Amino acid sequence: MTDDTAPRRTTRQREAVREALGASDEFVSAQALHQSLRAGGSTVGLATVYRALAALAEDGEADALQSGGEVLYRACTPTHHHHLICRSCGRTVELEAAAVERWAGQVAAEHGFVEPEHVVDIFGLCAECARR
Repeated sequence: MTDDTAPRRTTRQREAVREALGASDEFVSAQALHQSLRAGGSTVGLATVYRALAALAEDGEADALQSGGEVLYRACTPTHHHHLICRSCGRTVELEAAAVERWAGQVAAEHGFVEPEHVVDIFGLCAECARR
């Protein structure tokens, strides 16, 4: 029987994916990350990239976002936060939003729910893209 809280085994491939993801400031697909790794000389396979990204997201080291039929990933801070994302260039800003937290708790309580969890991603155009 395995302990679900045991830390994952760190492998060279998983560390390469973690580092590549951390080098990007925006959300990226597994395929784009794989291409970046390959361009840098890595032999990490695409399936390994998908597994590593899913594990990073599950462990709270990466955010996952469904966009255009694929999941995009971004390295993130381990605390609860939200995102402001540019629809054009993908620039992403992590946000703390106390008002959203209060609202989510209030709405949950009004409907008899406890321990509410939520995800808030706000899409728009960053100032640079809006100027173009």
